Amino acid sequence: MPGLPKPRGPFSAGIISEGRLLHVSGQGPFSPRTGGFVRGSITEQTQLTLECVRRVIEHCGADISDVVSCRVYLQPLDKQTFAAMNAVYADFFGTHRPTRTTIGAQLLEIDVEIDCIVRIPQ
Repeated sequence: MPGLPKPRGPFSAGIISEGRLLHVSGQGPFSPRTGGFVRGSITEQTQLTLECVRRVIEHCGADISDVVSCRVYLQPLDKQTFAAMNAVYADFFGTHRPTRTTIGAQLLEIDVEIDCIVRIPQ
């Protein structure tokens, strides 16, 4: 998909399943400008990660208001990191409120990763 990194393993960035559901693989803070991951603040990483999520969703014919559910993986999972991620996440989704689970994880090279399920409009 344009503007996204090629998956580093045996998986797709997103697949539309029967029932018009898009399953977006975990996205990280990838910069199309540099072609690599950005190791900035949680705020910056969350912004870039959500922009990658947006690119996958829009490439597949949906938009942010079609997101049904998200999983957010954070490192470290503490009050400060959670608050920084949550502020960017709330701004990104606005009044739309998909379900969400936030999980503490040991991530490689990055501190935030987000996957989601999206309903593709007819």
